[in-house]
Amino acid sequence: MRQKRAKAYRKLMSLYSISFGFRQPYQVLIDSHMSKEAVTHKIDLVKQLGAVLQGTVKPLITQCSVQELYDQEKEFKPAVELAKTFERRRCNHRQPIPGDECLSSVVGETNKHRYVLATQSQELRQKLRAIPAVPIVHFNRSVMILAPPSDATLRAKALKEEKALHPSEPETTKLTSATATPAEPPRKKKKGPKGPNPLSVKKKKQKPDANAPKSEKQPEDSKSQVGEKRRRDDGDGDEIATQQLEGVGHKRKRRRKHGQPATTQGEDVNSKD
Repeated sequence: MRQKRAKAYRKLMSLYSISFGFRQPYQVLIDSHMSKEAVTHKIDLVKQLGAVLQGTVKPLITQCSVQELYDQEKEFKPAVELAKTFERRRCNHRQPIPGDECLSSVVGETNKHRYVLATQSQELRQKLRAIPAVPIVHFNRSVMILAPPSDATLRAKALKEEKALHPSEPETTKLTSATATPAEPPRKKKKGPKGPNPLSVKKKKQKPDANAPKSEKQPEDSKSQVGEKRRRDDGDGDEIATQQLEGVGHKRKRRRKHGQPATTQGEDVNSKD
């Protein structure tokens, strides 16, 4: 297939897919005339359908079309063998009817099952072109062709596009009800002054209570003043102080042991009173 024709077919199938919901594998209804034509020209029908439709295909045939081939089995026995490889599509006809009428009834007025029709019948093609969204495939001198979209298909496509631009009735009622009862504006939270961070606040010092009893207060004499040395208070404190006043304080004193009087460096330690 030429590249230009393949591009046109791909664009046409995308139209059917986007506007009417066709999906792969495409369901292709094949009539008895198409099977005969494929056998006559020795064409791989399924492969050619996949190339024309630009995707995977699922060939189908009705029981009425198979019955037509059985009636002509002597002349078209290979066509019967080819039809047996296709999947059967139930047409719910108890008595076999002509293939064109059977396919027309299966497609219906809207083609809700999204069938692609492969037929060589000119009358059937003209009839189905009045129904929107029915892709038609046929042979033209042993070349498979996908027919351009019909006027009914183009009108249905334009109608769907226009409908998509305007809101539907449930949407309009919803919009009117929303505008009739305006929603209350959200309440704003009042922002007040923020307190300090409790972890960064320094703890306050406790002040002494003036009404507390005096026994609980710390005496002022017990406080040590800066620069004042702590005096040694023992029983002989007055005697040591008097010896320093008499001039003996410039000499080095020897520390006395517990229970012995203090002595100076010139006195005899062994002397007794």
